[in-house]
Amino acid sequence: LQSNSYCISPGLAEENTEPEQETMIKIPGSSYLVSPNLPDFRGCSPGWSSAFYGAECFDSEVHSYTKNLGKQKSSESQNIDAKKVELEQLLMMETKNYRKTIKFYQKLLQKERSSKGLETKSMLPKLRGQLQEMKSKVQFLELVKKYIMYAEQWGVESCVLPAVIHDGRTDAADVAPVDESSLLLYYNTDKHQCNSENGIRVLQAGTPLGLMAHLYSRNAFLEGYVQQFLYTFRYFCTQEEFLQFLLDRISSTLSSASLDSSTSLTKIRNRSFYILQAWIEDCYSVDFATNTDLLCTLKEFISSKVAPLNGYGEHLLSLLEDASAKKSGNAQQSSSMDKCEEEGEEDRKTLHSLCKKLSEDRSCSFTFFFLLQNFNWKLSKGMGPIAQYQRERLYSSSSVLPKPCYYSFTEEFPVSFAKADEMGPYLLIEYSAQQLCCQLTLLQQEVFHKCHPVHFLNSRALGVKDKCVAVQKAVSTETVSLQVCNLFLSKCIQDQYLLQLLRNADSISTWVAAEIVTCHTSKLQVSLLSKFLLIAKCCYEQRNFATAMQILAGLENLIVRQLPAWKILPAKVAEIMEELKAVEVFLKSDSLCLMEGERFKTHPTIPSAHVLAMHVQQLETGGFTMTNGAHKWTKLRNIAKVVSQVHAFQENPYTYTPDFKLQSYLRQRISHFKDAEISALAADNCANFHQIPAEKHSRKIQDALRRMKATFQ
Repeated sequence: LQSNSYCISPGLAEENTEPEQETMIKIPGSSYLVSPNLPDFRGCSPGWSSAFYGAECFDSEVHSYTKNLGKQKSSESQNIDAKKVELEQLLMMETKNYRKTIKFYQKLLQKERSSKGLETKSMLPKLRGQLQEMKSKVQFLELVKKYIMYAEQWGVESCVLPAVIHDGRTDAADVAPVDESSLLLYYNTDKHQCNSENGIRVLQAGTPLGLMAHLYSRNAFLEGYVQQFLYTFRYFCTQEEFLQFLLDRISSTLSSASLDSSTSLTKIRNRSFYILQAWIEDCYSVDFATNTDLLCTLKEFISSKVAPLNGYGEHLLSLLEDASAKKSGNAQQSSSMDKCEEEGEEDRKTLHSLCKKLSEDRSCSFTFFFLLQNFNWKLSKGMGPIAQYQRERLYSSSSVLPKPCYYSFTEEFPVSFAKADEMGPYLLIEYSAQQLCCQLTLLQQEVFHKCHPVHFLNSRALGVKDKCVAVQKAVSTETVSLQVCNLFLSKCIQDQYLLQLLRNADSISTWVAAEIVTCHTSKLQVSLLSKFLLIAKCCYEQRNFATAMQILAGLENLIVRQLPAWKILPAKVAEIMEELKAVEVFLKSDSLCLMEGERFKTHPTIPSAHVLAMHVQQLETGGFTMTNGAHKWTKLRNIAKVVSQVHAFQENPYTYTPDFKLQSYLRQRISHFKDAEISALAADNCANFHQIPAEKHSRKIQDALRRMKATFQ
C-alpha cells in the first residue's frame, strides 16, 4: 500500500514532519452540480503523478481490487455504478474513522503532556501504528477511485479513432477511410506489469492530428498520456488549434449524443468535456490567462452552444471565473492562514492538514537527517591564489546603487525595519541562520508557487543559457526575441514567467555578494561569510535548493572569492563551501535526482530554476520529428516527466511561521542591491584589498627603480 502513496490526491499526501512548521489548513473544493445527462465532472486534471509515473501509477493490486468491486457474487458481471456506490461508502467510512482516531490521538497526547495520564504512554505507539494503517487504506481507496474514473469511462477503442478525427461522424458514407498507421506509430511490449495477452502497444510517434485524436483512446488517462499532452502539445500545435479541435468534437456530438453512455458519440462528447476541463484546471495560467482571444473564443462557444443544452455550460463558465480569480490573486487564502477554525469546520479539513497536525504533535521525537548523507562531500580543496586587488576608488557606493524600490506593506512596520538601507548588514548578524533560512525559504516559495511546468519549456527562445548568470540584467522581458531557437510553433504564445524567476535568483545572488563587499571591516566580512554559508547549508538540508544555489552563486562572485576574509574564515565553516559545490554537482547530475526516494513525498522541496531549465534544454536537444514528419512522442513524454516535478513540489509547501518584519527587511535589502555593480562597490571599501606592509612596499619600489636604472647603463 505504501508504494501507491505517490498517486493519490494532494489532500492525502504524507505528513510533513518538520518540527518548525505549523499546520496549513486546506479546504477542499466543493462538488459541482451538473446536468443529469452528463457525468459528474469534479476534478478532471490527472495531476503530476499521471505524467511522472504513467501506466505504473496503478499496480496489479489496484486492478484486482477494482475488478471485484460491485459484485455480490463471483459469477456476476461488472457494474460501474455498483462499483462507484460501494467504493464511495467504503471511502466515507474509512475517512470518518481515520478522522475520529486522529482526534482521539490528539486528546491522549495532551493528557501525556499535562502529566495527567501516565497510562497513555503505552497506548500512543499502538494508536500511531493504527493511524498509519488507516491512512494507507484511505490512500489506497482514493487510488482505486481515480482508477475507476479514468479506466472505466468515456474512452474509445482504436477502431473508433477515425470517427474522432472526422468530428465524431460515424457514417461510412461521409467519412473517408483513415489509416491509423499514417497518424500514429506504436511499438509492442510485453514487459509491462499490467500486460494483456497480446502485449501492450506503446505510442512512439504521431502527427499533430493523430496525437490529439489519441487523447480519446481508452487508456489515454491510465497511461498518463493526457497530462503529458497538456504539458507538451505546444511543440506541435498552437493553443488555438487544440481548442478548435476540442470544440469541433463537442459541436458535432453535443446534440446527437444519447443518454446511453456506451455509444461512441456520447463517449467522444464526454471525453471532450473531460479534456477541456482538465486543460482549464491545469493550464489556465499559461494558456488562457495570457491569450485573451483564446479565452473569448471558449467563453462564447460555451455560452452559445453548451449552456442552452445542459447545465454543464454554467459549470465551465464558473470554472473559468474561479481560475481567473486565482490567477489575479483575488481568491481567498485566509483558510491557509487561519489558526482558529471553528469546531464545525473540522469536517471540511483535508486529511493532509490532519496529518500535519499529527506530525506537529510528534515533532518532539523527530530527528532531522541530512539529504545527501550517502554522498562523498570531500572534494579537492584550495581556492587558488588570491590575486592582489588594487584600484583607485573612483566610485562611491551611493553612485553605484540604484534607487531602492520598497514594498507598500513596509509602511506598516516600525522605522527601524522600514529603513533597511540604513540598518546595513547588522540585522543579518542578529538573526540566526535558521531564522533567516526559514524567511528566505518563504520568500522563495512565494515566487516558485507562481510558476508552471510549461514555463520551463522552450527556454532557449527566452535567452536562457548555461552560464552563471542565466539572464542578462539589461534585457527586459518585452525585448527578448522569440525567433532564436524557438521550438514552439511561431503562433504559439509563450508565458515568460521563467525570466522573472531567474531574475529573482540573480537579485538574491547579487545581494549576497553586495552585503559582503560593503562590510567596512574584515571581522564583519567574516561574520557575514559565515552567516551566508550557514544559511545555505540550512537551506539545502531543508531541500530549498533554489536559495542554497543562489547564495552559492553570490559567494562564487569573482570579487567575493578574492576577499582576504576567506583566509581567516574558520575551517569548519569554510568546508561548507565544498558541500555547496557538491550539492550543485548532485543537482546537475540527473534531471530527476530530487524525485528519488521518499523524501520528496514527505518534505517540501524548491528546486533550482536555472538547473531545471538546463535539464529541460538537454532533453530538447535534437530533432522532434522523424523522417516521415511524425513527432517523437517518446521525447515529449520524457520532457513532460521532468517538468511534472514542478507541480509535485508545489503540492507540499513549507509552512513556517512568517516573520513579516524580517521579510520586509530582506525584500528591501535585495531590492536595494539587485542592480548593483559588485566591482564598483568593492572598490569603495578598503577591507576588500590585501594590505601590504609599508617596508615591504617601499623595498619593492626601490628594487623596481634599481632595475630600471640598470637598463640605462
